[in-house]
Amino acid sequence: MRVITGKYRGRKLETPEGYEIRPTSDKVREAIFNILMQVTDEAVCCDLFAGTGALGIEALSRGARRCYFGDRSREAIGIVKRNLAHCKAEEDAAVFFGDYHKVLKRIPEKVDIFFLDPPYQAGLYENCLGEIDALDLLAPDGIILAEHETREHLPEILGRFSRVKSRKYGKTSVDLYRWTADPAESTEEQTDSESACDE
Repeated sequence: MRVITGKYRGRKLETPEGYEIRPTSDKVREAIFNILMQVTDEAVCCDLFAGTGALGIEALSRGARRCYFGDRSREAIGIVKRNLAHCKAEEDAAVFFGDYHKVLKRIPEKVDIFFLDPPYQAGLYENCLGEIDALDLLAPDGIILAEHETREHLPEILGRFSRVKSRKYGKTSVDLYRWTADPAESTEEQTDSESACDE
């Protein structure tokens, strides 16, 4: 697995040998950043279930100002730190060990882009968005990007967040959420399928 583009382009990222940590595939990662192309520069990001840190490091490579990484796995935290060191990106990153409750409480500023890629079928998406809402961490024009199995359907409305876009890439789906003052006024949802991009 390598950084796709940007200032760290081509840097090889360490990946785990087992299956406990499930990195986002290169094809899905590239598709995600095609969606975020116009908003990554100078953004504050959070890779909440970081795993290898590939999503957050890709964001930093593409011009994000800062990224917060969190994971409850010590193995994952070690991999994230080594990948950041390999890319010489430590100055633009903060790495927190702990579950998402602890990690979110340690973020000291508004976040422009949240990457949520928790263990599949763990039922964590609703709780995560609820915590982000309660802590008022998302910037006014911010995005929450939730990656999940295509067969798992996330709600259109989660608290004060509305799904504004949904994309399918084979077995993987990506949903984007934003703030909405009134669910009835939420942006019309866009759904696309890309069967060629399969995890």
